[in-house]
Order: sequence, then C-alpha cells, then structure tokens
Amino acid sequence: MKKMKYIFGLGFLFALAVSCNTPEGVDGDLSSLNSPTTANFNKIFEVSDNNSGTVKISPTGDGFSTYTIQFGDGESTTINNGSVATHHYPEGSYTVTITSYDLAGHGTTTSYPLDIVYRAPENLIVSIGSDMKLTATALYANGFLVNYGDGSGDVSMTTTVNAASLGTGLLPAHIYPAGGPYVLTVTAQSGGAATTVYTKTLFGFPIDYENANVDYFFGTFGSVNFTKVANPNPSGINTSAMVGKYEKPNGVPNWSGTYSPLNIPINFAQGNKVKIMVYNTDPANIGKKLNVELEAAVSGTGATPNGVGVLKTAITTVNAWEELVFDFSTIPAIPSTARFGQLVFRFNDSASGAGETIYVDNIRITN
Repeated sequence: MKKMKYIFGLGFLFALAVSCNTPEGVDGDLSSLNSPTTANFNKIFEVSDNNSGTVKISPTGDGFSTYTIQFGDGESTTINNGSVATHHYPEGSYTVTITSYDLAGHGTTTSYPLDIVYRAPENLIVSIGSDMKLTATALYANGFLVNYGDGSGDVSMTTTVNAASLGTGLLPAHIYPAGGPYVLTVTAQSGGAATTVYTKTLFGFPIDYENANVDYFFGTFGSVNFTKVANPNPSGINTSAMVGKYEKPNGVPNWSGTYSPLNIPINFAQGNKVKIMVYNTDPANIGKKLNVELEAAVSGTGATPNGVGVLKTAITTVNAWEELVFDFSTIPAIPSTARFGQLVFRFNDSASGAGETIYVDNIRITN
C-alpha cells in the first residue's frame, strides 16, 4: 500500500511539472499546425470598373498567417493575413496563384482565373475650335486617336484623366490641303479592345451641296432665307443636283445676309480668288451685286479684321448659270498667308429687300 501511494505521488508531480512548463493559452496539442483549416478560405477579387486595371486581392482563411500572391503577369507579393494586395493589370486573361502559409510555414497553393475587360468609353464629345483645334472628352477614356481624313495618318491627342475617370484630349491647329470634303474621325480608347468612335464630315471649300453627310450651315441675319434645294436648271456649266437658294424678302434690311462658320478655314495659300456659280431668274436682278465677305480671321496668319475682306460682283445674266469671280488679291491688306473661318453672303446691300431670289453653287478658292 505504501508503494502504491508513492507511485501516485510521482505521477502527480510529473503532471504538475508539465502543466507549469506549458505557456498560457497553448494546450500543448501541436497537431493543428500540421493540418491548416481551409474550410473557410475565400479568394476575393475587387476589380475596378474605371479602366484603370486596378484589382484588389484580399485572401482570407482560418489558420493562415501570410499569403504569397503570383499576379499572373510575372510579378508577385507577400501579405499578412487581413491585408489587401493592389495590382494594376492591362486588359487580358490571367491566372492568379495564391499560396497560403500557416504558423508552421506549411503552404497551400490554389490558382484562380482572372479576366480583365475594359469598358468602352462613354459620352464622347468632340469640339472643333478655330483652325481645326480639337478637344475631346469621354468617360473611361485613357487616350484619343485622331484621323483627319486627309491622308496625314493617325495622331494621338495629349490626354489627361481626372479623378472622376473623365479623359480629356487636346490637339493644336491642323491645316488641310485643298480639296475635300474630309471626314474627321476621333476614337476614344479604353486601354483595351473597346473603343468609341466619333465621325464628322467637315464643312469647308469647295461647297457643292451634294454630300448628304455635310451640314451646309448658312445662318442668316436680318431675316433673309437660305436653304438647300434641287437645282432649278441643271444645264450649261452646272448640272449638279443640289444648290443653295438665297431669298431676300420685301422690306428686309439692306445689311441682311448669311454667315457660315467653316470647320476648315478658307486658306489663301491655296489661292486668292473665290469663284461661285450663280443662277438668276429675274431680269430685275441683273446689275445687282453679290457680296462675298471673309471674316473670323485666324489668329497668327496675318489676316485682316472683319469688314476688310469684302468684294462685290454683279449678276450679268438671267435663266442661265454663270460664274462670278471675287479676286481678293486686289485687297493689299490681305496677305497670302491669311486664313478665314467664316464666309458671309449679302445680296444687293445698297437697298432693302425687293423679293429677290438667286441660287449659288460650287463655291471654291483658286489661283
């Protein structure tokens, strides 16, 4: 009996010794370090929708301390449990590999597919300023590509993107060669495959009223009328289908007329004579003069202020197309480098309107 008591006493002391050498909070069972718990493991991708390619990766799981993330593009990082890795991707498909390490340093590796698709830019607005200076804006655009349509090739706009994901592009003046019409194309780029495209057929010399895509704008002042109509007499020197009709009703002030802001300025480097085909149906109009006035001089071209580039030429015939020539080389104040952004017509500005009607077509500049 004494021997049994002695053995029990030794066992109690041994148990007490083990208990005293185990740190508080650890039960001595290390088996869990060799079997990480993956049941609650989650892979979280938070992909931005603003075409920045930003992806936040925040893996979590029970029993893990660190994660090594292979982003799938050759780069990697290691983060602690509860942290977030941020990475920027070009558009494309990737395989993201996450290795999760437990406290004992054992790793568990899992791979996940990740597709990055950029959205097409939205609300594309293109503004055409004086001398074809371009401004473009679009949501989710990180660049703009411009083709002027004159064979000069594609040009990238200088682009900035603000915090609201609004891309803004700028280009300086562009001088077109003679001819046309030209189709301007502005492509807003997402940074990936998606794009949004703006096109405009530009308004400039020559003006023939035949292109359905051109906005042949002739604004009026003083209550004259100007419209695009069918050719009233397709014969002789002008057999085209469409022409411009200028009407000056009774009593309209003598200073009345039309104005036309041109996308492509009139360029005196391409000639200094403006030629216009005119058709008149009223013998009373013979001898009355058509004014051609060049306004909105382009800054830096040595051009003259409004009111200087004015020439008048009289109608000489009735019921037949004739060509009137306005030779601006006779105005010494206009240099050969001048460019003008606005064309103005007036008819018989020496008197108030008497119900006159004339037709004009094939407006162009030559030497």
